[in-house]
Amino acid sequence: MEQHVITSEQIMAYRARLLNEEKGSGTVEKYLRDVEGLAAWLDGEAATKERLAAWKDVLLRRGLAPVTVNSMLAAVNSFLRFAGWEDCRVKFLKLQRRLFRDESRDLSKAEYDRLVSTAERLGRERLALLLETICATGIRVSEVRYVTVEAAERGKAEISLKGKIRTILLPGKLCRKLLKYARKNKTASGEIFLTRNGTGLSRRQIWAEMKALCAEAGVEAGKVFPHNLRHLFARTFYHVCRDVAKLADVLGHSSIETTRIYLISTGAEHARTLERLGLVV
Repeated sequence: MEQHVITSEQIMAYRARLLNEEKGSGTVEKYLRDVEGLAAWLDGEAATKERLAAWKDVLLRRGLAPVTVNSMLAAVNSFLRFAGWEDCRVKFLKLQRRLFRDESRDLSKAEYDRLVSTAERLGRERLALLLETICATGIRVSEVRYVTVEAAERGKAEISLKGKIRTILLPGKLCRKLLKYARKNKTASGEIFLTRNGTGLSRRQIWAEMKALCAEAGVEAGKVFPHNLRHLFARTFYHVCRDVAKLADVLGHSSIETTRIYLISTGAEHARTLERLGLVV
């Protein structure tokens, strides 16, 4: 019987497959990290359904959240399917649909305003404008490169990722700020957010700059990351238009169920709803 031993060559081939499928850089990095984590745990042993089930149990005993374990299983099962080892795949944990989100992880509008004003006060013009751009459009951090001089002039950006093309409208006030910044930095065309060397900002650099701003702005670091700006955009957009289908289109979600996750109420809101029921005499 063939031994299913994970090798570095297979992992590199899997990486090439993910890139060929136009997966985002963050997705590729995450999937490879999870597969490499499994390979390290197996330590040269063959992958079997029993060993994979044991690995799943180990992840739970480490105290990882079930949703995190499922995300790791998704990466590993994807690799196993690529390798042709379908017999090794394990089932996901069954999770109850979340009724409300953890309010302590939410970035509020007031905290967002503090981040922007602090960046401006510290002379971090690029960072302040980047925060506004992500939060005012709901784009992913991997989509920042599509914010170009041409897009600001047209008032819309054409984003092409994961085999899908969608149009993002840029607010007029944001366009004026983007074009003013581009002129100041002598950027006549192409990407607006560039490093000193003229290259596009990496995901890691954007994360690092945002985290460095937290203490000065008085905002918990656990709340400050690009995707939380996207969540703030989603909640604010829905509060104004109350149209989850339109929001799904704007965010680039193929499933409305994904969009609903962004709109789950907080525990406090859920508790207030229960109080209003008046069912305790």
